[in-house]
Amino acid sequence: MSCGQIALNKLGIPVDDYFATEIKPSAIKVTKDNFPNTKYLGDLTLITEEDLKKLGSIDLFISGTPCKDFSQANKVRLGLNGEKSSLFFNFVEALNIVKPKYFFFENVKMGKEDMDTISESLGVQPVRVNSKVVSGSLRDRFYWTNIPFVGDLSDKNIKLQDVLESGWTD
Repeated sequence: MSCGQIALNKLGIPVDDYFATEIKPSAIKVTKDNFPNTKYLGDLTLITEEDLKKLGSIDLFISGTPCKDFSQANKVRLGLNGEKSSLFFNFVEALNIVKPKYFFFENVKMGKEDMDTISESLGVQPVRVNSKVVSGSLRDRFYWTNIPFVGDLSDKNIKLQDVLESGWTD
């Protein structure tokens, strides 16, 4: 979907160049359908320092690694040692090269050790937000960012039924 671009559009923030490092073909297709000007850089684990420096000045750097290794829904939680969630370290490496004005990292509730490692690596504490306060979705998430927060996180009491375009749920 390219939620970063959706959010920036809704906020009225113009985007000159939007780079992505997605590797899932289905996600790339959806983004290309919605935002055909997205520039794909390929696999984050294969991008070099030289490649990143060629991008020039970056205002906002957004990331979220797959949550499978953190998720409480998974019986085996490898955390930052897991193959997918360890992509966080590639994000930090790229962040340190790009040095954007702002960064934003999202993930699920996880073990204290992993939370502390992420917080220490990014130099900020996470903000916990359950999406239910602003949508019909029940998704508890943590956000690490240096973007100053000026918003209202009071529960809007939105139910899934309120946002369905067809069908019904209780």
